[in-house]
Amino acid sequence: MSRAAAIRRVGLVILGVNFVLMATKAAVWYTTGSLAVGSEAVNSLADAVYSAVVLGGLYLTTQPPDFEHPHGHERIEPFVSLVIAIGIFVAGVLILVQAASSVVNGTVSPPAGPFAIVVLSGAAVIKFGLYRYCLDVGSRYHSPAVTAAALDNRNDILTASAALVGVVGASIGFPILDPLAAGLVSIGILYTGIEIVRDNVAYLVGAAPPEELRIEILRRALAHPQVSGAHEVIAHYVGPEIDVSLHIEVEGDLTLMEAHDIETAVVNAIRDISQVDDVFVHIDPKELGEWKEDEETNRLLRRFDD
Repeated sequence: MSRAAAIRRVGLVILGVNFVLMATKAAVWYTTGSLAVGSEAVNSLADAVYSAVVLGGLYLTTQPPDFEHPHGHERIEPFVSLVIAIGIFVAGVLILVQAASSVVNGTVSPPAGPFAIVVLSGAAVIKFGLYRYCLDVGSRYHSPAVTAAALDNRNDILTASAALVGVVGASIGFPILDPLAAGLVSIGILYTGIEIVRDNVAYLVGAAPPEELRIEILRRALAHPQVSGAHEVIAHYVGPEIDVSLHIEVEGDLTLMEAHDIETAVVNAIRDISQVDDVFVHIDPKELGEWKEDEETNRLLRRFDD
């Protein structure tokens, strides 16, 4: 399956599942009045809303390159992730305010009954399956938006479990556990929003990729038998993809055709890394002495040798 088709399918699955969960939890909340179940219904409502936004965003990110976007539209994905984070923050704040108000005012919900327990337990199981599905697709296709959705679903497992504790506590005579559980749900929701923002800032500000990937870039450049050195190796995120530039040193008496073949081989070797988009290689004749002291490259070389 192509990256575009896989990512779009994720959007549709998330939207459908969250809509069903939202409707089910809202029905239980309406009939029982449980604040913990109500907080979970709000959480699922936020999930359903952002799922629709994500679906639209993922449709844009999977469009082919055009004249105005010659490198494609994947760089929109971090912004889709931030939309997810905004929805998560809004839901978390609303639930926290409602839970705090309930505790301060002394208003607690009546026991929710066994149906609420079944719904919340089922929601946790469903969210675990959705989390694993999104995490697998996000990792396989290096999609920050789908990975953000996976983190939100992981958080939903915890929040559903917290709500379940509140419902069970209220059922056995401790109704205060219901708003306390709702408050815990809100904290988990807010933490997930922070986590998504933190993970996507690197894509937006052009941060360097993980060190292991930079070592792999250097290893592939130096693997060519006619490359005797490398320096000024720069790799940085452009959206979820990585652009690489580097200088390689070769024998100065090579013909232009031979140097071109070396450059092409090095570019192709690095571009075969799935996260890499563009590779720019500058060739230096080693006899000219243009090599520059590069502490970062030397450090990566030492890691590579180890």
